[in-house]
Amino acid sequence: MNRAISVTVNGKTHKHEVEPRLLLVHYLRDVLNLTGTHVGCDTSQCGACTIIMNDMAVKCCTVLAVQANGSKILTIEGLAKDGQLHPIQEGFWEEHGLQCGFCTPGMIMQALQMLQRNPKPTDAEIRRGLEGNLCRCTGYHNIVKAIQYAAKKMARK
Repeated sequence: MNRAISVTVNGKTHKHEVEPRLLLVHYLRDVLNLTGTHVGCDTSQCGACTIIMNDMAVKCCTVLAVQANGSKILTIEGLAKDGQLHPIQEGFWEEHGLQCGFCTPGMIMQALQMLQRNPKPTDAEIRRGLEGNLCRCTGYHNIVKAIQYAAKKMARK
């Protein structure tokens, strides 16, 4: 039996009937067509599906859509405003923080929460904050540089 949910995603409220077993990542991708949230492992190991839900970074491959009922959700698609990249997105671009790009949306969303909690992180704090997000390409050096770039830019605003 389907269940009614209402979620606010990137500032827009959505109401749907969903199967109780539908994962939030599939709701975002398949129902709302927000494909920036990636499915990497389905076990919360890689972090490619990281979003912000109620001001918390969440790996949405292990959250049911019905559990998100009433939630406020921010995905990678909601970061840029008026055609301007968010400073974290800009940092990944400027500091070459990506190669294949598969992990990038999850890394950026995790970095957003990290910088909201600690606007001036050290390299070690950034690395520790990204422990639940895997990148198979970059070796993390440029990802750390990208987040430091964003921290500096966000501090100037």
